[in-house]
Amino acid sequence: MAKLYFYYSSMNAGKSTALLQSSYNYKERGMDTLVLAPMLDDRYGAGKVTSRIGIAAEATVFRREDDLYALVEGLHEQQTLHCVLIDEAQFLTRDQVFGLSEVTDKLKIPVLAYGLRTDFQGEPFEGSKYLLAWSDNLKELKAICHCGSKATMVLRMDGDGNAVTKGSQVEIGGNDRYISMCRKHFKEEFYA
Repeated sequence: MAKLYFYYSSMNAGKSTALLQSSYNYKERGMDTLVLAPMLDDRYGAGKVTSRIGIAAEATVFRREDDLYALVEGLHEQQTLHCVLIDEAQFLTRDQVFGLSEVTDKLKIPVLAYGLRTDFQGEPFEGSKYLLAWSDNLKELKAICHCGSKATMVLRMDGDGNAVTKGSQVEIGGNDRYISMCRKHFKEEFYA
């Protein structure tokens, strides 16, 4: 039975690495995968999933207005898909998460979504909220805070290294803008 999986964490836990490894495992067994990535994440170029450890793969990009069920169904009719993998799944919309649940329920294709659980203010992203609610399986990937505890939060930093507490929920960046922290240290920095 196909299932909808959500692999979530703070930054630097290896989500993209795990996605690329899962896709590789399917392909090594002669199965076809569809890797999806949001158009707005262009840190390494649109249409590419890149891991911090240096591995990468091409991806099909999607926008917020795209119907992911229709996209997957159309590609599946052309070539049998054995798994759909989504990078940066926090950027999905409610309707897109629903569409991905339809991919598992109607097309019988497993969907593996990888993303952040919360934003820099400790608020859930739309995609993450619905993946947490509707996924068949939830799996937390671990990142480490500077104190050695499990990092569950992401702090946005300004150019001077100070915590940013206001602003747009989505601002694309990497280690230059965001730091993974445990809840205790997140609160100390965010509410200082």
